[in-house]
Amino acid sequence: MTGHASSSVSAARTPWYWQRWPWLLMLGPAIVVVAGFATLYLAFRSDDGLVADDYYRRGLAINQTLDRSARGAALDLRAVVDLDADGRVRATLRSRETLPPIVRLRLMHPTRAGLDQAADLTLGPDGRYGGRIDAPTRGRRLVVIETRDWRLGPVEADGDATPVTLQASAR
Repeated sequence: MTGHASSSVSAARTPWYWQRWPWLLMLGPAIVVVAGFATLYLAFRSDDGLVADDYYRRGLAINQTLDRSARGAALDLRAVVDLDADGRVRATLRSRETLPPIVRLRLMHPTRAGLDQAADLTLGPDGRYGGRIDAPTRGRRLVVIETRDWRLGPVEADGDATPVTLQASAR
């Protein structure tokens, strides 16, 4: 019986930080604090790009976009876009009416607006449009060709798939 009393006396005399129970009890809250700071770091470091500050104005612009798409369908627009790995772009457009000297090509990332690219394509003497963009990144993109009057697309394209065929459709 004296052995039991001496062990409890020696346990009472050891400092708290030599005991395992306080450390096990502090481990849970410590993990939560570290996870909270990791989440805070990720929240500030990455922008998801899905929330727009001007959502009302963008909502009003949808009608204009639909009108331009309908105009593209009325013109029976068709296009084939070739995109080289170095960023050179060639596009062949067909329409019922005369085509403009400059069209706008947009490669849009499905979820991150910061990865979108755009370029003005000019009509060459061979009847094809040409221009350059930054070297395209791999992955899916939405391809759009447009002017102020009409719009062709969007068509989803894989980063490796070339050429991309666009055809106007009344939505």
